[in-house]
Amino acid sequence: MDTGTHFVFGLGLGGLAMIDPVISSHPYGAAAILLGTVAGSNAPDLDMLLRLKSNADYIKNHRGMSHSLPAIFIWTGLITLCLTLAFRDIPWWHLGFWVFVSVVVHVFSDLFNAYGTQAYRPISKEWVKWNIIHIFDPFIFSAHVLAILLWASGSAEPRVIFPVLYVLLAIYYVWRTAVHRKLSRKVSSSDPEGRRGDRYTLLPTISPYRWNVVRRSEDGLYGVGVWERGRLHWHDTLSCDDHPAAEASKSHPDIQAFLGITPFPCASVKVQTWGYEVRWVDIRYRYRKQYPFVAVVMMDSSYRPLQSYVGWLSEDRLEKRLRMTTY
Repeated sequence: MDTGTHFVFGLGLGGLAMIDPVISSHPYGAAAILLGTVAGSNAPDLDMLLRLKSNADYIKNHRGMSHSLPAIFIWTGLITLCLTLAFRDIPWWHLGFWVFVSVVVHVFSDLFNAYGTQAYRPISKEWVKWNIIHIFDPFIFSAHVLAILLWASGSAEPRVIFPVLYVLLAIYYVWRTAVHRKLSRKVSSSDPEGRRGDRYTLLPTISPYRWNVVRRSEDGLYGVGVWERGRLHWHDTLSCDDHPAAEASKSHPDIQAFLGITPFPCASVKVQTWGYEVRWVDIRYRYRKQYPFVAVVMMDSSYRPLQSYVGWLSEDRLEKRLRMTTY
């Protein structure tokens, strides 16, 4: 989920913790638990600091070890230790339990979107992505905001508001999962252009009634479209270049970082006077007829890298960034 949603999750779980009589009866219980749940709900995303090193390091490691099974206990332990030192008369196991819940909810909720996490590390480095909930879901965010406002205004008790909130959200997650499974079976049979062996992937959007669709054919051809209110519409077809320059680019660290996280990479090669421009795009992310999540490497005629970029940029901004003198 996005940072704002993780933040309101932290506040909401702090409100839910008021069902714990040890927390609710302590004069500083609410303050301590809110610090803990907000910190726990955001701690796994501290790997964003890797941006300071390089985009490639950030992309390669974001939602990796920081969202893994061992990390859940490490984050919980560190935050609980800090809280225990600051609030010595609140039993640490009560603080630790709610911090643990907030970290688990962060990691678990990130599994539902298209980016996913490496939650099974160190057992497996597989990226787990269920493609069910958009990275920003208006219902999840607004439901939290409403519950928090009711709590802050004193209109309702947190011990009533937040159990109801999370029961409703659990039902919402189950509903979205059921819809995704149903449509995943239906979309292939609804495609008049489909061929034997085609594989379809439904990706969530900000609307619960609109799903992006990626079709991959056995020959490597991609179709990109949308399923909306019972109809399938195709917007784009991409054929990926099978060029020696594309193969050579795979040894570049930026390209390796990109290919390590996307299930739908597609390369295009432009021959230039100075060599080759190899551009990899992630088919999952189509916005205004562009694919803004890219990895690009400029190479000379001997496939030696000259310049590269990996990350999120529009077509115009990418061209400006990669502008180079003509040899």
